[in-house]
Amino acid sequence: MAARKELYHAIVVGAGIQGCFTAYHLVRHGKRVLLLEQFFLPHSRGSSHGQSRIIRRAYPEDFYTQMMDECYRLWAQLEHETGTQLHRQTGLLLLGKQDNPELTTIQATLSRQRVAHQRLPPEELKQRFPNIRLTRGEVGLLDESAGVLYADKALRALQVGAIQQRGGMVCDGEKVMEINPGLPVRVKTTSGSYQAESLIITAGPWTNQLLRPLGMELPLQTLRINVCYWREKVPGSYGMSQAFPCFLNLDLSLAPHPIYGLPSREYPGLMKVCYHHGNNADPEERDCPAAFSDLQDVQILSRFVRDHLPDLEPEPVVMERCMYTNTPDEHFVLDRHPKYDNIVIGAGFSGHGFKLAPVVGKILYELSMKLTPSYDLTPFRIRRFPDLGKAHL
Repeated sequence: MAARKELYHAIVVGAGIQGCFTAYHLVRHGKRVLLLEQFFLPHSRGSSHGQSRIIRRAYPEDFYTQMMDECYRLWAQLEHETGTQLHRQTGLLLLGKQDNPELTTIQATLSRQRVAHQRLPPEELKQRFPNIRLTRGEVGLLDESAGVLYADKALRALQVGAIQQRGGMVCDGEKVMEINPGLPVRVKTTSGSYQAESLIITAGPWTNQLLRPLGMELPLQTLRINVCYWREKVPGSYGMSQAFPCFLNLDLSLAPHPIYGLPSREYPGLMKVCYHHGNNADPEERDCPAAFSDLQDVQILSRFVRDHLPDLEPEPVVMERCMYTNTPDEHFVLDRHPKYDNIVIGAGFSGHGFKLAPVVGKILYELSMKLTPSYDLTPFRIRRFPDLGKAHL
């Protein structure tokens, strides 16, 4: 195992979208950066792979909607820098009953933040989107600026283009075996030994494996998610060419958790419709055969597709896997280690972090360089978890 004498300004562990944007901001500010990834790139073992994600401003919380303003600008900046289209505007249709409290809260947030949106009563909803079957008098809330992010293209644009072209080092196939805190912090991998002034951990479902030897464990739940694609009876009927939007169903009387969908594009003639929830799984066992609970989730989706999307076949034809790493409140962890202030943690993105990665990366860069954060980090601090044992620290 080779020891590298170079002292980096920062080592980032985990080359998913959060780690990549963290490295991106570091190299843009002239820092010497090493981005470590345990798997060979590209890979599908974590939370950032696949072709598409939803981008939206529609959130119940003002702070996410405010962060998304800068995210849109940074996504556009990355498109310009790399000459790669990473986003397409489709709108996001949120569905729920007239008195759905989350729908009401989201509309109030969009209004306060002056985000373009439309409230669609049942009759207008039926007229605008006839291939959505409404059975309970649902209303719609349309976030007009929302759309689809091209996830795999974004990762490539960052890993191959934006980071390395600015002098950042990307080392894949190197699993971190040991972290020795201090100044500098030292990191041993399966292939080498490195040192840096600061360390940023963005390791997704492997986060606690790295934190336990450092005396702490976050309340993170790792979930295996079924990513399902459904065949259109008439190809293109739910496609972008038909101006069909992304959607998010918030009616929890239909399912215990939200159901979302994206217009068909990545697989010709197939629409992505997924359950925003999963089942407990060790990330090392992500590809084990489906459990009964996985099959139950697919049955929930099948009923939804049959009842509400009549122009889709009600059985999935492609099923892929993804991982969520959830916190109890589904807000992120963006903070320094309580004992080692040159170790920064970005974790718990809870299935909704991809779109926010440009700003998350900026915040993690600021924390690692001891700069004043651009945003109020109260919702993201570790200390919000009262049961986090401090005896280990």
